[in-house]
Amino acid sequence: MRVAVFTGSQTGPPSHQQAAADLAADLARAGVGIVYGGGHVGLMGVVADAALAAGGEVLGVIPQHLVDDELAHPGLPRIEVVQTMHERKARMAELSDAFVALPGAAGTLEELFEAWTWGMLGLHAKPTVLVDVDGFWQPLLTQLRRMVDDGYLDARRLDALGVVGDAAELLEFVGRYEHPARKWTPTPP
Repeated sequence: MRVAVFTGSQTGPPSHQQAAADLAADLARAGVGIVYGGGHVGLMGVVADAALAAGGEVLGVIPQHLVDDELAHPGLPRIEVVQTMHERKARMAELSDAFVALPGAAGTLEELFEAWTWGMLGLHAKPTVLVDVDGFWQPLLTQLRRMVDDGYLDARRLDALGVVGDAAELLEFVGRYEHPARKWTPTPP
């Protein structure tokens, strides 16, 4: 099993760094591989370093322009260089059995929402999970509940988005995950 980890290119507060390191090390010890954006900076680098130190499989997928900016992690045993950010996300999705978002910024949100939306549209049936470090995702969850209340988001879709605190809860959620039916189904002719 492999999980795609979306997280920040900044390190954030020490508690976020520790949570990212603990999650990555615990996943590695459980035999779960990590697919991530291939960088050595921020929480991305923390995740890679912790998983590698715990003997885990870590696969980076990074676009050429970030390699050119010298952001690629030099210690990865396997890194795939692609041409665009779109190719990066598609390849990460191909290689992963689940999607996990740790704290991050706009890029993390974009990756999270794309993976979650692809599931809603029936493009995959993989779980999408938030690791809620220090209540980081609570404001977003409040907004998502508002979307349900106002009729923009089906409650089943929100219920299918995992919210966990650590690797054990993540693995439990993934193990019992049942993907909801597609958002739209074709009507017979």
